[in-house]
Amino acid sequence: MISFQVLHEERGSAARTGRLSLPHGEVATPAFMPVATHGSLKGLTPREIDETGAEMILANAYHLWVRPGSKLIATLGGLHHFMGWERPILTDSGGYQIFSLGPLVRVTDDGVSFRSYLDGSAHFLTPEDVIGIQEDLGSDIAMVLDECPPGQATLDVARAAMERTTAWARRAVECRQRSDQALFGIVQGGTDLALRAESVHALVDLPFEGYAIGGLSVGEPRAETRSVAAATAEMLPQDRPRYFMGAGTPADLVDLVACGIDMFDCVLPTRHARNGTLFTSTGAVVIRNACHTDDPRPVDSDCDCYTCTHFSRAYLRHLSMAREPLAVTLNTMHNVTYYQRLMRRMREAIASDTFAALHAALSDTTSAEEGRAPCPV
Repeated sequence: MISFQVLHEERGSAARTGRLSLPHGEVATPAFMPVATHGSLKGLTPREIDETGAEMILANAYHLWVRPGSKLIATLGGLHHFMGWERPILTDSGGYQIFSLGPLVRVTDDGVSFRSYLDGSAHFLTPEDVIGIQEDLGSDIAMVLDECPPGQATLDVARAAMERTTAWARRAVECRQRSDQALFGIVQGGTDLALRAESVHALVDLPFEGYAIGGLSVGEPRAETRSVAAATAEMLPQDRPRYFMGAGTPADLVDLVACGIDMFDCVLPTRHARNGTLFTSTGAVVIRNACHTDDPRPVDSDCDCYTCTHFSRAYLRHLSMAREPLAVTLNTMHNVTYYQRLMRRMREAIASDTFAALHAALSDTTSAEEGRAPCPV
């Protein structure tokens, strides 16, 4: 019911394709998971998410535990039934969100004390609690609780977080009850490769179905992110999926696939959609710019999504300027489709041993920030 198979590794590259089999279906890798934090992808229905080509989504266990409550969701048939999504779901433990509360958080070896972002009430979560919450939700993949240090953390701080994450991982394995839910460990260690190696060595001795690379894209230089990710991926078992948590721009995805990473998530495509930035095959388009006022072209003539096959840039700009909710739906549908098409192109290129050429070709057009132009033609 839960398995991972590497299908093809490109010659001369770490890039690979695979098939992840989960209780609610199969996922072709490399895969990008749109983020449905509260059990909802902002702007889209589950049917519309399916139409983008997404095979798995990410929801956040911490947020769903705070509201409406994991026990309530369990009594209503689990998260899949609750939100009407029949394909696989990965639930993030919420550790990153908890630690982002800063001074409101106190971390000990036992767990994490913090105050709710909703009403300020005090809470305490242990690694065991986090597994129990995700077992209530019934996700296909559950993540252990980890401690994520800041990008510029000292070696001592990075080591402490890595050691605590490892200890929590052992406790998570010991308390798990569901055999129909995959459990992923999380590699920490900051940007120090010796710490990363130590973390990997400890985690691969535990019965995890997959491994995530955490603690990157948190403020360190992008080149360092990629070099550490590549080195860490190489250390991990070949027969288990590798998940880079929170990878953002299309350029990041292309580079990290080249490092041998299989799974990704990020809020960027949906957040940019709400802000009116659309990803295209020729660079990012800021749809609110005046040059699109009377532009009859689709956002991307190479895209076959509902937005691009039915609406002009002029109409999308009108919706955005009028603050119509439909703008969010159409923009989000396009951006999520763009990410799914990008992943499919990479899978096809890896399978045909042409990924290196695709990687080079995409480098000029796949960065939402560096590739943005006021009025691309």
